[in-house]
Amino acid sequence: MPQHTVASFDADLKVLDSMIGDMGDGAGRALSGATKALIGRDVALAQHVIGADRAIDTLQHEIEERAVQTIARRQPMAVDLREIVAAMRVANDLERVGDLAKNVAKRVVAIGEQRSPVALAAGLESLGLRVGEQLGAVLKAYRNRDAAGAMAVWEADGAIDALFTSLFRELLTYMMEDPRSIGFCTHLLFCAKNLERVGDHATNIAETAHFVITGKIIATERPKADESIAIDAAMHAPRTS
Repeated sequence: MPQHTVASFDADLKVLDSMIGDMGDGAGRALSGATKALIGRDVALAQHVIGADRAIDTLQHEIEERAVQTIARRQPMAVDLREIVAAMRVANDLERVGDLAKNVAKRVVAIGEQRSPVALAAGLESLGLRVGEQLGAVLKAYRNRDAAGAMAVWEADGAIDALFTSLFRELLTYMMEDPRSIGFCTHLLFCAKNLERVGDHATNIAETAHFVITGKIIATERPKADESIAIDAAMHAPRTS
């Protein structure tokens, strides 16, 4: 392959990496903003997070378009193709992170300035901060092509499940003790679930990073807690009359 063609392809990959970096920054800001809005009951901040989601969506479309154009022009093989496919996968996960942050922000708007019948700010803040750290760590691992860093994020997913399970139990206890809290606690429960799902997308990115670096798929099952799986199934079970 001529040297100028290789250099051009490298330039294309650098542009994709830069766009992923921008998208990751945007998703991280959305997650941080949504968490702060939830803890502080800040409706104005929540509305800002909702409005900013369009920019994240736009970046995903631009990354996909550039990736497809690069494949069409360069016809990459092996590791080069992995790099481009990985960029599209990571962009998809980051778009979902933005959506999940937006979902939390919408819940903040829905509960507005209602008086909270429960005090769960500490648990929700811990969960939000933990998934934010996971997202930041996995994006750093992807940027630096750090397989060990990606695996560290992948292996830490169980801790996020444990935090979510603890919050779920606490919210359920409040709802059982005081039926008046059911509406408010339901909003908090879905906020917690959205935050936990961000952790799952960070794990997805870790798997993608590991694959693009090593060329191998992680063979073992994710370190998911059984209780988290059962709770997830219960939350998404169809209603019966």
